[in-house]
Amino acid sequence: MSLLFTEFHLPAPNGGFTLANRTVVAPMCQYSSIDGLANDWHLFHWANLLNSGASALILEATGVTADGRITPHCLGLYNDACEVALADHLHRARALAPAVKVGIQLCHAGRKASSAAPWEGGALIDPSQPNGWPTRAPSAIPQNPNEVPPIALDKAGLEEIKAAFATAAIRAERLGVDFIELHGAHGYLIHQFLSPVANQRTDEYGGSSANRMRFPLEIFAAVREVYKGVLGIRLSASDWVTDGWTPEETVVLCNALKAHDVSYIHVSSGGVSHAQKITIKPGYQVDFAKKVKEETGLPTIAVGLITDPTQAQEILERGEADLVALARAFLYKPRWVWEAAAALGGQVEAAPQYWRCLPREHQNVFKTLKIGQR
Repeated sequence: MSLLFTEFHLPAPNGGFTLANRTVVAPMCQYSSIDGLANDWHLFHWANLLNSGASALILEATGVTADGRITPHCLGLYNDACEVALADHLHRARALAPAVKVGIQLCHAGRKASSAAPWEGGALIDPSQPNGWPTRAPSAIPQNPNEVPPIALDKAGLEEIKAAFATAAIRAERLGVDFIELHGAHGYLIHQFLSPVANQRTDEYGGSSANRMRFPLEIFAAVREVYKGVLGIRLSASDWVTDGWTPEETVVLCNALKAHDVSYIHVSSGGVSHAQKITIKPGYQVDFAKKVKEETGLPTIAVGLITDPTQAQEILERGEADLVALARAFLYKPRWVWEAAAALGGQVEAAPQYWRCLPREHQNVFKTLKIGQR
């Protein structure tokens, strides 16, 4: 059987769980909420992806505070209304594909909060505008030079945000997700603390690499204290700028996370600096996942222009990662895993309503297939 279609176990203090195959749907922001609430767009989006054949779906970056949302239209989990709306829509979506594991990515956007949706330009919304608000970050350094600087977090602010992550994790467990991922990548708050580009503090949370890791580790520990299930983190392994956060520091951080029973590392890169220079090509971030896997021994998820089934299979065969994640490729081909199973000789679960869609030469793709005629 193709390695892409073998099981994989994710560990946790509560025992963890086993994924049915090695393909994961990565988080994709939809910028479609009002006041942080899930709605019917999310129901449609999740139901579609839950029937993709992937073994797990990670819900989009979800704000742990209202001012931690990336845009005014981002999903939130910071009050009872958010929890109720998310639970309702997710429950209905999951009823259509109950075998798929569902995770949620908890996020605070830091200085990249209060931004316009990508199709509205993506720029910072000035706090004086109706949909804007003051942002908070490690240091009063804006993402782009022409933007309003964020407010540098004081000790009380750090404690508030740390508690918000823990509270959101409790809410996530209540609404029934299978696992949680913290967003420590793409220039958002956790990544901002890690990177010397964004973090120029002079207290115990800035300066040395160990100091810059302190608050991210405290956040992870606070969540682990209240949540014993599968808990991973997405990291940018490189800032792609001179004197930025490095792959070597990423390895050190990942090894430190072992003390808090981290379940997996989802390896991405970039996002903290407008000066980043990234050479985009198929699998351009896979080498970072390989480094983390080889030097920490932790389960890793590789991502970054993985679009072809053979490409995904080869990443696993070479031992560069344990799982592969796709995002926009699933929007273009919502049944990508079915196509991969046909190409590689794998099998997937599928709703019986779709059983008759298979071409005759690929009738063995679905694990359960009993079709009668009359």
